[in-house]
Order: sequence, then structure tokens, then C-alpha cells
Amino acid sequence: MVESNVQLDLLFTALSDATRRSILAQVAEVEMSIGEIAMHYKLTFAAISKHIKVLEKANLITKRRRGKEQIVVIVPSTIKVAQKHIEQYAAMWSGRFDTLEAILKED
Repeated sequence: MVESNVQLDLLFTALSDATRRSILAQVAEVEMSIGEIAMHYKLTFAAISKHIKVLEKANLITKRRRGKEQIVVIVPSTIKVAQKHIEQYAAMWSGRFDTLEAILKED
């Protein structure tokens, strides 16, 4: 269970940054090299590399070699972990709101 919590923490930490979410959206469309990703931002290559490392540590992306380039590839199954976690809370709150609505209608 603790292992799972650590992975969720890494996942949601990675997703908490707008630049990393933007990078994910880009590589979800097409695999890109780190250099190609960096061209879309007013950040240094080193800063983009740090964002890539955070995403990789959270298992949201993986890198593979293409010659001298490192190609960034999305790992869609990890997003499903986040989705499942959020859906659990959505179901819980939906049930609570339904109960509250029923109570309010009684009065």
C-alpha cells in the first residue's frame, strides 16, 4: 500500500505542473525528441530535461534512443492509474451529494 501511495504522489506531483502537462499532451500526439520538445518553450534545454525526468520518474513517459536522440514516448497506462484514483473520489462524492439531496427534499 505504501508503494502505491508513493507512486500516486509521484504521479500527481508530475501532473501538478502546467509545463509537464503540456509536454504530456504533445507526446501523446506524436513521439518527440527532447530537443523538439524544448523548441516549444521559452525554457532552457536543462529545464526541459528536468521536467522530462520528473515525468519519467512518475512513469508517465519513457525514453528510447533513435541514433543520438532520446525520443520521449507517453505511457498511457499510468494516466489510467490517476483516472481510477480520481473516479473513486468522484463516486464517493456523488453518493454523498445524492444522499444530501434526498435529505433536503425530505424537509
